Amino acid sequence: MRMFVPGPVDVPPDVLQAQTQPMLPHRSKEYEEIHRRAAEKAKQVFFTQFRVFLFAATGTGIQEAAVRNFANRRVLSCVNGAFGERWYEVAVTNGKEAEKLEFPWEQPVDPQRVADALRQKPYEVVTIVHNETSTGMQNPVREVAEAVRQVSPETILCVDAVSSLGGAKIEMDAWGIDLLFTSSQKCLALPPGLALAAVSDRALEKAKQVEQRGWYFDFLRMEKHRLKDSTPATPAMSLIFALDYQLDRILAEGLENRFARHSRMARRVQEWAEAQGLEVFAPPGYRSQTVTTIRNREGWDVAALNAFLKERGMRIANGYGALKNVTFRIAHMGETQPSDIEDLLQAMEAFRATIPVR
Repeated sequence: MRMFVPGPVDVPPDVLQAQTQPMLPHRSKEYEEIHRRAAEKAKQVFFTQFRVFLFAATGTGIQEAAVRNFANRRVLSCVNGAFGERWYEVAVTNGKEAEKLEFPWEQPVDPQRVADALRQKPYEVVTIVHNETSTGMQNPVREVAEAVRQVSPETILCVDAVSSLGGAKIEMDAWGIDLLFTSSQKCLALPPGLALAAVSDRALEKAKQVEQRGWYFDFLRMEKHRLKDSTPATPAMSLIFALDYQLDRILAEGLENRFARHSRMARRVQEWAEAQGLEVFAPPGYRSQTVTTIRNREGWDVAALNAFLKERGMRIANGYGALKNVTFRIAHMGETQPSDIEDLLQAMEAFRATIPVR
């Protein structure tokens, strides 16, 4: 089965095999060397000089870590999709005075509106999703970061790159991002269960001023243990074995080559959709490199489409949340190759040919 869903994605057999290494004591020098090595290699994918924490968690866990570590009270959440909305809900349920800066889901986050909001009142944290998995929208994070730095340089900028890091180039340090994180099961093409979070020095300094950061997601506690190549609690060792191995594969492909492959696949899917008379949900210039969301204008039965595709060893994703059945999504991330995309598009054209003309 080839998965064209935005996570979990297909995992290469040799990466799966890497998980089967024998267990080690997690406080042993042998394990600590593997942990350190994986975290150091991950910095290249984040384009950062800062530390990368390895959590046994999903990306949503780091959404929670962000608001707990960096905000005593005030959070501004940029929302133009389901996962921006989730981050806002995470902030509210953690007792923060969170406010939504909302945009139509068909539009990207506007840096000028972020700047205007910061001029009106102070916020400790701004949250934004780089790649909205629900809409296939790639938000202009670099421009938003510039706006935050110019208007409110003390504000901590937190970026969810769960469905894009490793498939699109995000330069944490050059863009001025304070927290950048992803999950293992998407562009990194690993099994689910691991979150990687890069945290700047100034963000750690801010965390020292925040009370009740919690225990499990406390970045200061994580930093204390990171300096010993360890974690406060037992790490997801098998996943980290696989991460260490997979990062070698990613770096051997070459990051620029990997980004270019994702871009080629995205363009192919989006051009195909338009040639078929379908409509890509996100506007030109803001379309994701890793997942394309397509409006279901013709009312295709997505369940029937997937049943047809599964007979051919493939699967795509329905729309997410409010966009279920209104859209469908084709992911082109991880180890998916252009030839895989061609096979999928041919199968989808074959499905379309079975639909009676109205």
